[in-house]
Amino acid sequence: MHQGISVYGNKGSTDQHAYVQQLRDGVDNFFVTFIEVLRDHQDAAAPEVFVEEGVTSGDYLLGFLLGSQRALAEKGRRSVTITVPDCSASSIGALIALYERTVGIYGELININAYHQPGVEAGKKAAAGILRLQAQLVAALTKTPQTALELCRAIGTEAEAFAAWKVLEHLSANGRIGRQREGSQDPLLAAYFRRS
Repeated sequence: MHQGISVYGNKGSTDQHAYVQQLRDGVDNFFVTFIEVLRDHQDAAAPEVFVEEGVTSGDYLLGFLLGSQRALAEKGRRSVTITVPDCSASSIGALIALYERTVGIYGELININAYHQPGVEAGKKAAAGILRLQAQLVAALTKTPQTALELCRAIGTEAEAFAAWKVLEHLSANGRIGRQREGSQDPLLAAYFRRS
């Protein structure tokens, strides 16, 4: 147990300063996969858009890809490049299928069932519990403003006060319930009420 691969990613030069810097000069405990897209844009008939004399944004992206590969290789960092012709549904689907199979094969190699995910299941169950709490809170709302703690006491879930407060803040920020704060700057003292 306690094995796995953390997957991080970025596009083009987005995180060049922090991300590639860490890969090049940080801890050498990773493997980089570059994904190269040959066609700059989907419409082959569209004219090239140059960002400076003789250079398109696609040229810059290729420069960053090859430059990042070279910078990593200079420090002995391992990488592989997958080249796709374009960003079509077919190409994206092929990449997704590749990585799905990679996860399954990797799991087999380290004797883990990659499709048994108790952590994912725990997160889904916890999210369902929050949605049940939301329904209880909304049902308990009246025209009289009440704090999250007061509402939790009313529905018998005092231990859920923090989660209730976050849910009520979300609902009020989206105009689904009313919110008032009497004189205090403490957000936990905000009171919530039914609008209709």
